[in-house]
Amino acid sequence: MRVRVATTALGITAVLLALPACSTDPTGAKHQTPSPVRTGKPYGAVQETAPISSAALESRLLDQSDLGSGYLPKPQRPAQHDDVTVVGCPALSELGGDAATGGTLTFPHKAKTAFTYGGSSSEISEDLYSDSAKKLSDSIGRIFDAMTGCPAYQVIAGGTPIDVTSRKLPAPHAGGDEQWSQLLTFTAAGRSTVVKQTAIRDGSLLLIVSGSPALVDRHLETALAKAATR
Repeated sequence: MRVRVATTALGITAVLLALPACSTDPTGAKHQTPSPVRTGKPYGAVQETAPISSAALESRLLDQSDLGSGYLPKPQRPAQHDDVTVVGCPALSELGGDAATGGTLTFPHKAKTAFTYGGSSSEISEDLYSDSAKKLSDSIGRIFDAMTGCPAYQVIAGGTPIDVTSRKLPAPHAGGDEQWSQLLTFTAAGRSTVVKQTAIRDGSLLLIVSGSPALVDRHLETALAKAATR
């Protein structure tokens, strides 16, 4: 089954744009065996808090002073509108739209930043979203469930086939009301890129940190502490 969707900025599509310059995870990080990714309050028992404006989210993003030495801001690429074809994953096909490839989520309040590390291909990106707790929980839960529900599939972007494998990771113990985590491997033209993506919902705030597994692990708690400041 195939579905054609427009590429945007989050998750898979961000990696597709970076693939030619990337290689396997340079950190040598070891990854734990899969386990259920949703923890925290029972599904449907979300506590509603007021949404946070985009301007406020912007002020809560990680910056160089939070990360330490060796990090440089990564210029944001213009939004991409090329079609992407997803092959071999009915669960993603059923989602349709940008969600099928982890595209930018359609929440009313959002902010994003990204950094490179040590002059290498290692990167870390942070996305913040805000909406009602229920909408955040429903949307990100469905996307992670679909993406990790297909252990292997293919994405064709601009005529280039990219093999994708995914698996759930143990949910982080960083805090928040709900947590999700996955490990994605993208292979194209003999090059492989390993990306860890972790999402945490805290009330009306959704934090997504993606990039080199070691960098995500290193900065996740700092990102959540700053983003969840009330």
